[in-house]
Amino acid sequence: MARWAMIINLDRCIGCGACAVACGMHNHVDSNSWRRVFDCGSGPGPDRVHLYVPMSCMHCADPPCHKVCPTTATYVRSDGIVDIDPEKCIGCGYCMVACPYLARVILYQNETASEQARMASDNENTLPENTYLGVCTKCNFCRDRVEHGMSAGLVPGVDKEATPACVINCTSEALTFGDIEDADSPVRRLMAESKVCTLQPELNTNPHLFYIHTLEEDEK
Repeated sequence: MARWAMIINLDRCIGCGACAVACGMHNHVDSNSWRRVFDCGSGPGPDRVHLYVPMSCMHCADPPCHKVCPTTATYVRSDGIVDIDPEKCIGCGYCMVACPYLARVILYQNETASEQARMASDNENTLPENTYLGVCTKCNFCRDRVEHGMSAGLVPGVDKEATPACVINCTSEALTFGDIEDADSPVRRLMAESKVCTLQPELNTNPHLFYIHTLEEDEK
């Protein structure tokens, strides 16, 4: 069984936000809701040293959001994707509080999806069918692309049609996706070549969104 994971190379990321825009357009949510890019650099004004850090759901193997969900709407799929059943979610927000990565968001009526989706609608108050209002939402690794691609014999992380929208639209090729259980997958090959880390490892959530950052080591 596949176990999907993503690696973000911070040495490559230029902070353009293309991943956030692509995420919003594909999933019919506002940009910077499921995927956000933070500048975690240092220094004032023109002397600032930029360090852009894309953030989204970490698809933890032991997700705190799952533990606090009172309706079992949040669940971990067999392929490792942490997903939400909108039919069970009551929008209580417990998962938003529990998530240490601030990856959850509730969509409300005045937060219609993307401008492109709004323009495509016959009525600006009518949302796309796959936009869920009043329930918690988040990145799901574009599961629809992954599943549809696999059904067509494509390989996620290799074939664009089966790969998350953020990955294929990254202008600096900083994002890599694939099956961490497959030794020949793009993520496993990159892990063999580079040292990867996760955010807040002390929490033991075992995230499957990894980061690479070597510039700091080179400067020492």
